[in-house]
Amino acid sequence: MLSTNSIAYLDGLQHRAMGWSVHALIGCALFAAFWITGVLINRAIRHASVRTRPSIQDVLRLAGRVALGVMLVLGLVIGLNAAGVNVTAVVASLGLTGFALGFALRDALQNVVAGMLIIVYRPFRRGDHITVAGVEGDVAEIDLRYTTIDAEGRRHLVPNATVFNSIVVIAKK
Repeated sequence: MLSTNSIAYLDGLQHRAMGWSVHALIGCALFAAFWITGVLINRAIRHASVRTRPSIQDVLRLAGRVALGVMLVLGLVIGLNAAGVNVTAVVASLGLTGFALGFALRDALQNVVAGMLIIVYRPFRRGDHITVAGVEGDVAEIDLRYTTIDAEGRRHLVPNATVFNSIVVIAKK
């Protein structure tokens, strides 16, 4: 037979579990809303970029990816806060994790930052004939990590950090 204290404890536990589950559902709904909003923003930007010049398309694709990433991080933090998680500790953990990942992925991040700078400043565009790091050919694509160069039936992926730190010769048209 259960004592009065046990029944009171179980009632309190049931009440807390119901409150927690409601908060968890609200947090998940908020995260899902931010995620869907980020996807819609990214799609809208990609759809709008189709009607622009190819050089602007790269910048708009980058903006769409950044918008999606920002919406996901915001949704995660706001959703966790709504679920009752101490967000201060999460944000501090994200900062430390970001520092550790940044140090570990320094080369990859260097390529991404160089890719952003190449996309924004556009020293060359898709279709230009360039020579960089011993590779000569036509620029097929400029992505965040690589510049893709088509040459003599081969596709070369040149890391953007190499492109950014090397002499680039652009052939006149």
